[in-house]
Amino acid sequence: MPDLSGELIDGRYQLNKLIASGGMAAIYQAFDLRLDRPVAVKVMHSHLANDEDFVGRFIREAKATAALNHPNVVAIQDQGWNQGGAPAVFIVMEYIDGFTLRDLLNERGALPVAEAIRTIIPVLNALSAAHKLGIIHRDVKPENILIAKDGRIKVADFGLARGTILGQTLTAEASVILGSVSYLSPEQVQRGISDSRSDVYSLGILLFEMVTGQKPYDGDTAIQIAYRHVNDHVPAPSTIRSGIPESFDSLIHSLTAIDPDLRPRDASEVLTLIRTIQSEVEPGHQQITLELDIPPLPVRAVKKNSRSTKVLADKKPEKSLEKTLGKIEKTQRLNGAEETREIMKPATPLTAPSARKVNSPRVRRNRAIATALVLLLAFFGWYQFAGPGSQISIPSVVGMSEKVADKLLTPLGLHSKVSATIFSEDIPSGKIVSSSPGGGGHIADGGTVLLTISKGKERITIPKLTGMTTEAASSQLATLGLKVGQILEAFSSKIPSGSVIGLSPGAGSEVRKDSLVDITVSKGAQQIGATDYVGQSGDQALNELTLAGFQVSSTYTYSDTVPVGAVISQSPPGGTAMDKGSTISLVVSQGSEKVFIPNVYSLTAENATRALENLQLQVQVKVFGKKKIKTVTNISPSVGTQVARGSTVVITVG
Repeated sequence: MPDLSGELIDGRYQLNKLIASGGMAAIYQAFDLRLDRPVAVKVMHSHLANDEDFVGRFIREAKATAALNHPNVVAIQDQGWNQGGAPAVFIVMEYIDGFTLRDLLNERGALPVAEAIRTIIPVLNALSAAHKLGIIHRDVKPENILIAKDGRIKVADFGLARGTILGQTLTAEASVILGSVSYLSPEQVQRGISDSRSDVYSLGILLFEMVTGQKPYDGDTAIQIAYRHVNDHVPAPSTIRSGIPESFDSLIHSLTAIDPDLRPRDASEVLTLIRTIQSEVEPGHQQITLELDIPPLPVRAVKKNSRSTKVLADKKPEKSLEKTLGKIEKTQRLNGAEETREIMKPATPLTAPSARKVNSPRVRRNRAIATALVLLLAFFGWYQFAGPGSQISIPSVVGMSEKVADKLLTPLGLHSKVSATIFSEDIPSGKIVSSSPGGGGHIADGGTVLLTISKGKERITIPKLTGMTTEAASSQLATLGLKVGQILEAFSSKIPSGSVIGLSPGAGSEVRKDSLVDITVSKGAQQIGATDYVGQSGDQALNELTLAGFQVSSTYTYSDTVPVGAVISQSPPGGTAMDKGSTISLVVSQGSEKVFIPNVYSLTAENATRALENLQLQVQVKVFGKKKIKTVTNISPSVGTQVARGSTVVITVG
């Protein structure tokens, strides 16, 4: 793709310089002329803009990221098609002035565990928000983690994202697995499918690299690395670099389990585990999460004349109440809000023999609510885990056959039933697309798991529509679930004007539903003026007329006036406008009909025969004598006689 630096996209975004380029798109540092601010513009490579799969995936990136309103996700600001100038499909993102985590690792190598944890927590916050929306990143790697100069960390490039709000996307088609092979989970390599646990695996590889300065697997080819992800267990980071705590080794082991059911379910669970390790590594570090970065509920001040808690004391209390009377005794957090209780100084000395605290109705109410909640939770726990409501955790069966899934579910006391069959671009025919409840969900003992089975990829065979009108062809394509793309025109000497010449993709091709099919319509035969070749070389006429698109028919005859090989006549005559592909007839001279017998005396029989045959004469040789080298001694008819071509000449050699 050519460098578009200096171009004005959509009349609004001035592309200043190219800052990155990949296999699908290039990213430019640009300026938004409408809002006067710097932006980053991601422009799809022009040779991919006509491929609906790539364009759809490109637009899904914008939708996926736009669905995440999160401070640790690079914000999407606009998306569109350039209406003027260079053709371009583009996405506009906020511009992050900084560098990537890859740049940081290349410069510093391994990071201390504490710093690695502080760096990964914003990434986990972003992925947690994505997983809650059902969005999977599927390409977690250092190149997609941006670090601004002010220290903000953001996750970019949700171009491989998928989720229920986005529909299906490309996974493992034509033996090409999307994502970066060094961070791919085993299930992505083996079956081309993924869920939030696949992101968890990539996070484990990322953390391993951050604290060791190297990837767990290396190889000469991508296939070798992918094979190790499927068959090997990631080593403990402490075996590569000393000083790494055992709890961190255990975390990496859990995140990179080959079986996805053994990993944390999503980034939220990883965040909880990483914060526990952070408290061990940095005991004094104050942990702040997005969930806590909200203002607390306001403290309600107690009025001076409000009801207060009275305190009775002995005449000889162990501690002086005078120092505490009239001051705030303590603050309790009830139901997420602060309740302040004030101890009022009594008007007369306290003389009661004992002290008793009298709780306010508000406190009694809150205690009653808390007690009820505890009882409710206890009942729910008994019902869910010991009573009739106890449930069984469902393993993931996506990508398996119905028979294999049944063998997996039956020992657990569960049944399976096919509830639907659908087309799928990702899952082969006969394999499970999804289950209800899904993997990781729960169901009562003896329950039935509903399975959705793949019918394979939905493909429509393009019919042969040659000779039909454009309207009839378009109607038939629409009936099959296809869309008409471009209407092209071409000359044809065989197909009448206005009728279909052909389709692209061609008849017999198998395509997806709603695919675009281009129609080529005949403009009729092309009219061409033929050159006049009378008197010119017949070979030249044949070559040039054929190159011009004509069919040439040549016949040969004798002529006493036109040299051998020259055109005697041409039909239709030169200068006539004719349909391209029509036939032109040429009559070519064979020379004069009669020839003179040449003098071939004293020539050998071989040379004399050759000379006479060149004049299209038949030769008969008579041999006399015993000479070793025989020459022509007689010729009949005699030299100088005029005879018709094809006549027989007798030569005598001796």
